[in-house]
Amino acid sequence: MTATEETDGAERGATTVVERVVAKVAVQAAREALRATPAALQVPPGPGHWPRASARVRDRTARVRILVELGYPSDIGAQCAAVRRQVVSRVKELVGMDVPDVAVGVERLHSQQLDGERSGRVR
Repeated sequence: MTATEETDGAERGATTVVERVVAKVAVQAAREALRATPAALQVPPGPGHWPRASARVRDRTARVRILVELGYPSDIGAQCAAVRRQVVSRVKELVGMDVPDVAVGVERLHSQQLDGERSGRVR
């Protein structure tokens, strides 16, 4: 091949996005989604690194699993749906991958009534 000949995309190579990058984008997207919830329901930052995510990448598709902490009482389903939408949107926008599956797990619920208490009843 001479210097003036063009090569097609398959011969030039491809960009590979590692799973860790997709997981980091998913974590940031989840934080964005949860910041949009009312301030009274937001979980105060603590020593843990929440949310946590993992991803599986195959071709140009990613499957994401993300764990979050949420305020309670709240509409847990709506918050999880917002996280799913934001993860799908941001991974597509920033990484260029489709995300057909986002599994959102709720690791912990925080209640303002119980903050600072080890046990007790919420009334």
